[in-house]
Amino acid sequence: MERMIALSKMGSWKSAMERFALAAIWAIFLAIAPAVEAAAPAGEGESVPPPPLGLDEVPVPEDNPMNPAKIELGRRLFFEKRLSGDGTVSCATCHNPRRGFSNARQYGIGIGGRIGLRNPPTILNAAYNDHQFWDGRAKSLEEQARGPMLHPAEMGGDEAKIIQTLRALPAYRVSFRKAFGSEKITLDRVTKAIATFERTLLSGNSPFDRWFFGEEKNAISAAAARGFGIFRGKGNCVKCHLVDSFSAPLTDHKFHNVGVGADGKPPHIGRGKISKLPRDRGKFKTPTLRDISKTMPYMHDGSLNTLEEVIDYYDRGGLANSNLDPDMKPLKLTQLEKSDMLAFLMSLDGDLPPIRAPR
Repeated sequence: MERMIALSKMGSWKSAMERFALAAIWAIFLAIAPAVEAAAPAGEGESVPPPPLGLDEVPVPEDNPMNPAKIELGRRLFFEKRLSGDGTVSCATCHNPRRGFSNARQYGIGIGGRIGLRNPPTILNAAYNDHQFWDGRAKSLEEQARGPMLHPAEMGGDEAKIIQTLRALPAYRVSFRKAFGSEKITLDRVTKAIATFERTLLSGNSPFDRWFFGEEKNAISAAAARGFGIFRGKGNCVKCHLVDSFSAPLTDHKFHNVGVGADGKPPHIGRGKISKLPRDRGKFKTPTLRDISKTMPYMHDGSLNTLEEVIDYYDRGGLANSNLDPDMKPLKLTQLEKSDMLAFLMSLDGDLPPIRAPR
């Protein structure tokens, strides 16, 4: 084709017929070029977001590489209420960007106003999670995205109806072609697109990060700095909410029984329901503390309304039960220490991506 272009510029063709033929061939190429580009393999133009200060590189599965078109499609699907059974809820209903990607309610709200059983966890930095959901029943973001979509008490969607609805919308057919290389719409591709978008929802570069990793001495207050000392020392919070020399995930991605829900009738089973192991009864996944000031209420059952209540709960050593984590012990914090701890937690609000809902 480069040779053809060069010859067309030479102006030395022997006949008008040859020039006409060349022009016709070139016109055909230009006409099909956009389609060729749109049908390019989805791996081309891969776009993994650089991690903000305080976070590691984003892990991306080999079977779902990231690209800008897939991220944009996932954003639209994340807010798409037509994926639900009655067209009233979307992923963003329980994971609202204005609420730290939670919903500021004790429980999730599904179709028909149905109330869930768990407090919606933030999906900020969920790209790093080894397991998804409080009980860890999903092993990937793709698997997590599928669950609520088809759950009768959450989005209540039907796979065949979801595919039919999206296929009927020309804009989605174009978007799937750009993201995946063809207009084929499947639930697998829907969940892959949503998961790809969610991998861009990173919270880092907080005042704490700039102080601890960036060495900005005045990025946090003296109270917050003291609070971090308590967090790592007397409070022993860092045992589950990890901070190391290179990054601060503020979770160990593991499951612990801290006593919440142990007084329920019946007691909350948590991870034990998935693993079927007696030692896992009452254990729930350690949540990240990133942007914790925005995601109230707290704990897997949303039973604590403020960070002050959370600090008081851990200060008491949790609620005694046969599976209580051995690190759960009364801390005997002073009021000043509690205040300093709160200041530290408030310093974990990061720079969030500017997410807008599609029209």
